[in-house]
Amino acid sequence: MPLMQSIVHRLDPTLDGERLTLTAAPAPSPSDDPVMASLVGALNDTYNTKPKGWGRFAEEGEQAGPLAVWLRDYLAGEQSFAELSVALAGRLAKQLQEQLSVSGYLVISHQRQGDTETLLMALVHQREGIGINDDHHAVPAAQLNTSQLTLAARINLTQWQSDAPNAQYVSFLKDRGGKKLAEGLVALLGMEEGVDAPAETRTLLKAFSDYVEKEDYDDEVSREKTDTLVDYANEQLRRGEPMTLEELSGLVDEQQPKAFYEHIRNADYGLSPEIPPDKRTLSQFRRFTGRAGGVSISFDSHLLGSSIEYDATQDRLIIKQVPKQLREQLTKKD
Repeated sequence: MPLMQSIVHRLDPTLDGERLTLTAAPAPSPSDDPVMASLVGALNDTYNTKPKGWGRFAEEGEQAGPLAVWLRDYLAGEQSFAELSVALAGRLAKQLQEQLSVSGYLVISHQRQGDTETLLMALVHQREGIGINDDHHAVPAAQLNTSQLTLAARINLTQWQSDAPNAQYVSFLKDRGGKKLAEGLVALLGMEEGVDAPAETRTLLKAFSDYVEKEDYDDEVSREKTDTLVDYANEQLRRGEPMTLEELSGLVDEQQPKAFYEHIRNADYGLSPEIPPDKRTLSQFRRFTGRAGGVSISFDSHLLGSSIEYDATQDRLIIKQVPKQLREQLTKKD
């Protein structure tokens, strides 16, 4: 991922612990700095695996902030990257002045991957480690902990500039233990939250399960299509980009590329055209299928242990909640 601009500022609490102070970098890092590129790459990798909130800039009202204006000025060449980064860092320090645990190094980068440009900001904490010096002796060595992030956000600049309606181009870390930090980030970004990634991902997987059952695919085809969906979702997760329903539909069924998309729309699942994949939800998704002796069974793995139980000692499958359509057939009188 080529770096176009990057810089690192320092946030520290004052001696009295009343507020955060900003120590700004004298200048951005060279764009061809391989170590900085490695650092930003590691931060992106960690960020992609974390639970996130999604949304877009608020255009008016109390939620709207100055960040959108600053970004426009920067992209138009009316403000330097250094000026943008200092303004961001200063606003963050003020916004989170009571959250002194956020002290650390604030990495801000403008990067490009393919045709997509993004702005990432991540607060990185330093930890004590051990290194080896020139005399081959073990010595203390401070290291940045890139595998643990508590405060970070990313803006898809390309998607934002395209002005696509309802696009969710701003994301931010949304960990259960960091509610105040997440609220501070939302205020800093001047955004309004939109898509609920876990809920949308669950609904998409439900729509997929319904589609597979409706089409009555055999076990092998069902597994292939499930693998296709999960592979696509994981690839988008790795890239830090949302899943697109039309693109996914074409991958699920190359012979009828619009079939899955039309199934979603006709059944009115209420899904957004673009869905940020949720790693935790995806990791729990898998379909169990089997067919023999005139009996065909297929269900999502997350149902095992709740509405479906398997008694291994007697090789018996117990369904606690029989589907309505099946129940009506079973109870229908001649």
